[in-house]
Parts: sequence; C-alpha cells; structure tokens
Amino acid sequence: MDALGYHPSNAARSLKSKRSCTLGVVGYGLEYYGPSCTLSGIEQEASRIGYTILLQLIRQPETNDVAQLLQEMSSRYVDGIIWAVPEIADNRAWLKEKSFKTSVPVVFLTMETQPDQVIVAVDNYNGALLVTRHLIAQGCQNIGLITGPMDWWEARERKRGWWDALESVGAPVSESFVAEGNWSTSSGEEGLTALLARHPNLDGVFACNDRMALGALKTAREHHLRVPEDLAVVGFDDTPDAAYYCPALSTVRQDMVELGRLAVRELGRTIEEDQDGQPLAPKTVLLQPELLVRESSRLRKIL
Repeated sequence: MDALGYHPSNAARSLKSKRSCTLGVVGYGLEYYGPSCTLSGIEQEASRIGYTILLQLIRQPETNDVAQLLQEMSSRYVDGIIWAVPEIADNRAWLKEKSFKTSVPVVFLTMETQPDQVIVAVDNYNGALLVTRHLIAQGCQNIGLITGPMDWWEARERKRGWWDALESVGAPVSESFVAEGNWSTSSGEEGLTALLARHPNLDGVFACNDRMALGALKTAREHHLRVPEDLAVVGFDDTPDAAYYCPALSTVRQDMVELGRLAVRELGRTIEEDQDGQPLAPKTVLLQPELLVRESSRLRKIL
C-alpha cells in the first residue's frame, strides 16, 4: 500500500475507531501574540496525530456561558475540547463554582488549578520569580510592578511571584509599588508614570508583558531615565520584536506553540482513557518559562 501511495483517510479511521477525528477548540484573542501561537501549536500537533480542528472564537470572554459553549461544542461530534478562553469575570466565577458535565473530555488552558480538571498552563508564578530575583541580583532595591488586569489568572500569578520574591529577601513590597495595566502599550506608559510619582527612587520595574514594557521604556525616556543604569526594565512574553527594542528588552520566553502542542497531547491522553472506560485523571501540567537577559536590565556583567 505504501508503494501505491495509499494513506488511510480520517473518515476511514473514524469508522474503525468510532471517533470523529476532530478536536473542538474554544478560543479568544487571535490578534494577540500568545493566543495565536498557541492555536498554531494546537493545529500542528492535531495534524501530526491525524486530527482536524473545529474552532469557535469568542469575542467577549468576560460574559460567556461556559456550560452552554461546552455543550454546544461537544454536540458537534468532536472527540474532545480544548478551552482556551481567559479565566476572567463571569467565566472565572463559573469555572470556580460549577462542575463540568460534558459528553467528551475537556482540557483547559491557563487557569487556576481545579481538583477535578485537566489543565495545561505556563508557570507564570515561576516566571515572575525569575524576573524579580534577576532584578534583585542586578542591585535593584525599589522594584515596581505593572500588572495585567487583575481578573486574569496570569496577572495574579505574576504579581504573586513578584511579591514573594521581594518579601523573601526583605525588600520593599506593598501595593504602592503596583500599577494595574490592561496589557496595552499605553497602560505600560501610564503605569510607570504612576509608579514614579509614588516612588521617585524606583530603580527596577517588571512589566507583565512586552507591550507594557515598551510603554514603560517610553516613559523612562520622557523622564530622562537611562535604561538600565537608572531604571532596569523587564517584560514577559518574548514577542518577536522584543530583541529589537531600544535597548533590547529583557523578558520571559513562554513557548506558547509548545503550550498548544501539550494541550493536544493531554487531550489525546484523556480521550484514550475515556474510550477505555477509565475515570478522568485530574492533572495540572505547567510549562516552565525561560528568562532572557538583554540590555534593558543588564547592570552587572555576567561572569
């Protein structure tokens, strides 16, 4: 058959395995770097193992009926679902308070650990620890934080890591060192302006994504602060442009493509267990991020 160039079709495999060979994905924010990379990883891994993707995009993640969306997707003859919508506002309340009863397995991306769910996420807490410990090691003594919206799980985890790292060494830490942004460049600009008004001696800032870090760099220039000599700046994401900022931005690389691949692998595992009649094994898989030190925070030579 190989010599004839024959390859079994998805339809043939479906008849044999009683599967649709289709995975449902409920997603949001493809205009953003992270979600678009994650979807790419989902598609790559699904294709590799012989699955197609049925994608439903959400425009306003804050007010969705999670139960209805999951039920609608599971009714479309998918073998499993990846939920890739931020855990915020009404979604967050539903995810924390309700139990999931769907006819197919579900894997959730980037949300708070739940005792009865399969969750795949980046270890945002550890990423924030890496950033803050780096700034401390560079000699920064007054380190501010520009968060994302605090109803996002990622923003809360990054704040928690920043806080714990500072508290562990007895460095100044309080809410006055925190400015809440909304992931946009302008909110990074405004956030650093607010922090400098409260703490003129600020010598380090952790912006919780690269876009806000770019805004912080603009504010630093407007205040005639040299980066990194007067103010060290670190972002989070490692977007493609981060190395081309002026100065090049220190940041945290989170492999969002691998996150998507990992979600498909975990969903494949749960589908196999479900078909074998095994109960769902709850699991949280954390993908470890990597700190990339560039000119924006390199105050001391690395030996």
